[in-house]
Amino acid sequence: MTALSATSPTLAGTLLGDNGRLSAVRMVMLAIAGSLLLWVSAKIAVPFWPVPMTMQPFAVMGIGAAFGWRLGMATVALYLVEGALGMPVFSGTPEKGIGLAYMAGPTGGYLVGFVFAAGVTGWLAERGFDRNVLTMIAAMTAGTIVLYAFGLAWLSNLIGVEKALVFGLYPFVLGDAVKIVLAALIFPAAWKRLSSKG
Repeated sequence: MTALSATSPTLAGTLLGDNGRLSAVRMVMLAIAGSLLLWVSAKIAVPFWPVPMTMQPFAVMGIGAAFGWRLGMATVALYLVEGALGMPVFSGTPEKGIGLAYMAGPTGGYLVGFVFAAGVTGWLAERGFDRNVLTMIAAMTAGTIVLYAFGLAWLSNLIGVEKALVFGLYPFVLGDAVKIVLAALIFPAAWKRLSSKG
C-alpha cells in the first residue's frame, strides 16, 4: 500500500466521530453547518490589495480538509443547491441576481470549481497532508489550481482568455497565497493540539 492510498481520520472525524468515523446524523449536521459557513464567508470582504478578499476559497478548502473529500464535496454541493433554489448565499446576492441566473454568470465556473477544490483538498487531507505545514501548502495549492481551472475555463468562454486572466486570476493570486499559508498554519497546529491532548 502506497502512502497516497492509505487514509487517515479527518479532523472532523477525530473531533466528533467514533474512532474517526462520523454517524450519518453528524454528517448531515456538519454539511448544513458547512453550507452556512460558506454563506457567511461569501458575504465578508476583507480589505486587501489589489482587490478585497473574501474568505470563501479558504472556507471551501478548509471544509474539504476538515471533513474529507466525500463530505466536503457534499457540503459544497448542498451550498450550491441552496443558491440554485434562490437563497442569497453567494457573494453579491441578491443585488447581482439570485438562483440559476446568477450561477450562469461570470462566477459560474468558480462555483462549480468549489466542489472539486474541496474534493482534492479533502482527498489529500485524508492522506495526512493536513498534518504538516509544507504538505498542507501543497494540498491547498492543488485545490486552488483546480478552482482556477474551472473558473478560468468558464470565464474564458465568456470574455476570452486574456481578459479572464486579467479579471479572474491576477488580482486574486496574492490573497489566495495568504489563505494557503493561513490554512498551512491552522491545520497542523490543530492536529498538534489534538495529539498533545491524547
